[in-house]
Amino acid sequence: MIVQDVKYVKSALYPEDFPKDRRPEVAFIGRSNVGKSSLLNALLKRKGLAKTSSTPGKTQTINFFDVNGKIYFVDLPGYGYAKVPKSMKDAWNKCMMNYLQKREPLKLIVALMDGRHKPSNNDLHMLELLEEAEIPTIIIATKVDKLSKKERQQNVRRIEQVLELEEAGCVLPFSSLTREGVKELWQVIDDVLDQ
Repeated sequence: MIVQDVKYVKSALYPEDFPKDRRPEVAFIGRSNVGKSSLLNALLKRKGLAKTSSTPGKTQTINFFDVNGKIYFVDLPGYGYAKVPKSMKDAWNKCMMNYLQKREPLKLIVALMDGRHKPSNNDLHMLELLEEAEIPTIIIATKVDKLSKKERQQNVRRIEQVLELEEAGCVLPFSSLTREGVKELWQVIDDVLDQ
């Protein structure tokens, strides 16, 4: 897909506030500070569309972006160590589970993990929930530009092993800085939307 027009549509926490036009949706999920906003900005070739921050937990709602008037990219709240009250975390979790399990236009989930680290318990828990939701999911290893070639190969393989993925090559290395992985991720998105 050639991105011609992108605009922020709305932020929502409750299903009644989600877009109602039933366009296909691609959702992006990952723990706080994994590089989700940077990945979205790199994919859409827009600086600052999705707000980046060094403070974890910046995304606190489900944010919808209209891409070419054809699909929505959906930025989900980061999970993990965001310093917010428990009541707010509980509201996020309920909202996200509702979205992931019941949102009919949702066609693909892009699950981000920090390529420099072993998947956390939160990552594993989220992947279990995604598996239960039975939505096609691609796993992205972010921030690979911060690793040597050897470290990157080792770390991506370690992610695949921890996640018990059956074959090598199931995790896509990605860098918003060098744009590595952008073309490949778009190919996956296009393939899913063409089905």
